[in-house]
Amino acid sequence: MDEEQTPGARTICQYPSAIFNLLHFHLVFLCITSLFIEVISRCHVTLAISIRAMESQWLQDAIRLSLKATDGEKGPPEQRDPRFRKLVEGIFFSRKFVPTYNLVVLGFVCLLSAIHWTKKAIRWRRRRASRLRVLGDEIAFDNAIKPTFRISDDGQDRDGIYSSNSSTMEGTASPPRKHLDEEMPLLHNEQALRPLHRWSVYGTAKAILIYQPRPIPIVNKILPSNGTSIVLSAFMALNIFYIFFHINLNIFELFVLADRFGMIFVANLPLLYLLAAKNQPLKFLTGRSYESLNIFHRRLGELLCLAALFHSTGMIVVWYTIITPNGSGLTQFLLIKMVLLGIGAFISYELLYLTSLASFRQRWYELFLGLHAILQAAALVFIFFHHQTARPYVGIALGIFLLDRLIYRIGIKSTTIGAYTKILEDEDTIRLSSTIFIQPEPRWAALFGGSILSGWKATDHVFITVPSLSSKHITQAHPFTIASKGPLGGEDEARLDLLIRAQDGFSRDLLNAARLHKHLSIRLDGPYGSSHARTMLEESDLAIVVAGGSGIAVGFPLIHHLLDIPRSTDMEIAPTYFLLRQKIVLIWVIHEEAHISWVGRPALADAENRGAEIIIPQATEEIGRPDLRGMICEIVEKFGNGKKTRVVASGPDSMGRAVRNTCSGLVRDGRNVDVAIEKFGW
Repeated sequence: MDEEQTPGARTICQYPSAIFNLLHFHLVFLCITSLFIEVISRCHVTLAISIRAMESQWLQDAIRLSLKATDGEKGPPEQRDPRFRKLVEGIFFSRKFVPTYNLVVLGFVCLLSAIHWTKKAIRWRRRRASRLRVLGDEIAFDNAIKPTFRISDDGQDRDGIYSSNSSTMEGTASPPRKHLDEEMPLLHNEQALRPLHRWSVYGTAKAILIYQPRPIPIVNKILPSNGTSIVLSAFMALNIFYIFFHINLNIFELFVLADRFGMIFVANLPLLYLLAAKNQPLKFLTGRSYESLNIFHRRLGELLCLAALFHSTGMIVVWYTIITPNGSGLTQFLLIKMVLLGIGAFISYELLYLTSLASFRQRWYELFLGLHAILQAAALVFIFFHHQTARPYVGIALGIFLLDRLIYRIGIKSTTIGAYTKILEDEDTIRLSSTIFIQPEPRWAALFGGSILSGWKATDHVFITVPSLSSKHITQAHPFTIASKGPLGGEDEARLDLLIRAQDGFSRDLLNAARLHKHLSIRLDGPYGSSHARTMLEESDLAIVVAGGSGIAVGFPLIHHLLDIPRSTDMEIAPTYFLLRQKIVLIWVIHEEAHISWVGRPALADAENRGAEIIIPQATEEIGRPDLRGMICEIVEKFGNGKKTRVVASGPDSMGRAVRNTCSGLVRDGRNVDVAIEKFGW
């Protein structure tokens, strides 16, 4: 859930007309969608005004029943009692006002798109100029591609950073220490990082935005960075504004507020399904793929569940205050067709929320997948027939869902391949390997990307299905990061590796199958991913990649990506002078020594020989957790003074938070540091 291109394809930035045509296509698509919603909604309003009646038949009955005592009075209800006139006017105002919400969201997307493509154009021009300057000076080019350091024979580099030769091959990750335990770091920060004392408002503000607070106590709810929380808060505030604007908070007009909650719910449905789609125009427009937008999808889903709850509660209160005094019981009210359909939609979405909680997903992932598909379909059907005002929104949401799932994920981007299985040294990890013969990327792939046969990039992931395991796995798709480097332009074939740690359910069944079969047929959906981490590291002087455990599936392909840049023929990532002098460091924290087999010692040695610095502390089960803060600070002190430092981390949430907050402190001290966290959990 980008601007990335598959190997062998010409970069899209070489064709400005193609860029603007594609950009124009997506903007027109979003504009037409929003205008379509607005036109349909206004048509409903015009029709309602022309018949001078309420849209909800049951409410008309409620009004009629509540006015039995004044039947002698002539004229429609809204003329007999001004309160009813206000109620009717409030509902008509909501029908006109709420559709503008989609236009506001569209405007924000256009702003983000303009910023993204402006940065992309500037970056491409800068790289192109640097490449031409480098190619014009062969001596500078030849000197620049030499490694910036050397590893000595005893496994320690000349500058004092402990390499993988001493940590993984010979068992020591740090200077000899006594009485080391779980609480003692592996690499101690004996020399504190000297702050640059370049305090600035910008640096302080950036450090605050990068910082990630502690999880919420008791419930252990993980919070995002402050910057993400601010954006989420602004989005929630926009919805709250649209809910309460021009609302009179009194019991009699509670129906208007309850109706507004329902309108906000259906107005957000297209956005909810768009954020969940794996193939979507937001990636092309803003550079952010679905996994980085997933947090917005989840928070929006939670907001809509609350909106559905308040909508339902409000209608119950309306029944109690308006209908009950006239002799209508709760059973009669609940058996109204419209109310029954609304209850069905409410239950469906509440169950969707409960089964989407992290605790449920981690324990019953297969059940989560099945319920998610069934409940989504059922909820959309209930809402479609619940009220005619919701039908345009439901139609668009359903179109997004079907386009993503059926046309792209099952049709265009799905591929069946044969894969060899190997159980690694820890006996709990399977490696699926296959040779992919690279095919030319189709022209339409510039919109949402091609299949795995067109290649992949570092940090990309795929969804895999292994039908031969059992009948229940035929419709299940599980995400895994591609652990092998992406193919370069001009390569005809590439090796695809997937590292899968056995836990329960699918992964355990796969491990058992790997014990019996050395070859399996698997279906791949993808690749998917964002180029944000790659682009950030490409532009750095000091690139630090931190991997925790199976996060090496993200980290090691990134290292290869940076090392392969001088060989790339892609103008978008063409080598520049500062890039060729780049210092590349990988820190890989492992739980046990056997996990080194996930990558292999020969592959680690090859990366070191090509110029990367590999730091692998001793296994945490032997010596405790490493002092990541001390490691990162020492590396920045030795190699990043006055230079552009970029850090990418992938691993457990606690490790990601430690890396993020370390970078926040470096930024506060005046260092030119930025960080990106690649989460490998769904």
